[in-house]
Amino acid sequence: MKDKKLSLIVPVFNEQEVIDVSFERMNKAMQDIGYDYEIIYVNDGSRDDTMKHLRKIAEANKHVKVLSFSRNFGHQLAVTCGMDKATGDALIIIDVDLQDPPEVISELVKKWEDGADIAYGKRLQRQGETVFKKFTAFCYYRLLKAMSAYPIPLDTGDFRLLDRKVADVFLKMREHNRFLRGMSGWMGFEAVPVEYVRHERYAGKTKYTLKKMLRLAFDGIIGFSDKPLTLSGYFGIGVTAISCLGLIALIVLACTVGIPGWLWAVDGLAFLNGVTLMNMGIQGAYMNRMYDELKGRPLYLVAEEIN
Repeated sequence: MKDKKLSLIVPVFNEQEVIDVSFERMNKAMQDIGYDYEIIYVNDGSRDDTMKHLRKIAEANKHVKVLSFSRNFGHQLAVTCGMDKATGDALIIIDVDLQDPPEVISELVKKWEDGADIAYGKRLQRQGETVFKKFTAFCYYRLLKAMSAYPIPLDTGDFRLLDRKVADVFLKMREHNRFLRGMSGWMGFEAVPVEYVRHERYAGKTKYTLKKMLRLAFDGIIGFSDKPLTLSGYFGIGVTAISCLGLIALIVLACTVGIPGWLWAVDGLAFLNGVTLMNMGIQGAYMNRMYDELKGRPLYLVAEEIN
């Protein structure tokens, strides 16, 4: 097995404070494993000095490759770009901020050596995160599991190892709105967990704002589940049933108490219009996905390559 090669894919966006320390730990972790390796940094349109640091690292280390986007295309597409360029027999995805310890990479590799197609990091604890972040993450992963048509493990991110055959399948899937952990679940290859404690970010601020987190959550649900469409149908049936009961109640009240019927009519009309608009919004989200794919644009644009 030692004649194999590993590819470490590291997306970066405005990470000048952590990039040097992160490289030292990742490079040592890869050296200690004993395989030939490459570290592929994908600069996702950084506006600070991240690219300057990456140039220095690449000039001094033959194992490092750098790809720089023309603008910010997003984390999932940065990972996809790294996978496109990777030449290893196994591909490892890790963030640069050191929340996922590089020392855990060796454990992922051991699972791969034992025959696993996918080895993914499973978070036992999340250090240095707010109560709000932990609570929303807890709720999201369980909602995603309930909504998804394919198995997505709880409390996992994109920190994982993929065998070459799995990566090749990934490269055939070219949808624009990507959700990598959902795509892994869709494939159905053997996947095993590696439990670890997620650390506090080493330096800088998280680049996953609430808006980006909500977008990723939306991608995960819409991209890998048709339940929002079917749920809206069931909801519509329920609303219709309630409306029929409301009509009966309206007749009874009109015959006894004498409550003005137009109040019920206005309230019912407003409610039904709200349901209609909600269903149209859900359908529009799916139609927007189809529109994105039909445009046929490239997933990303690389402005600069090093090594």
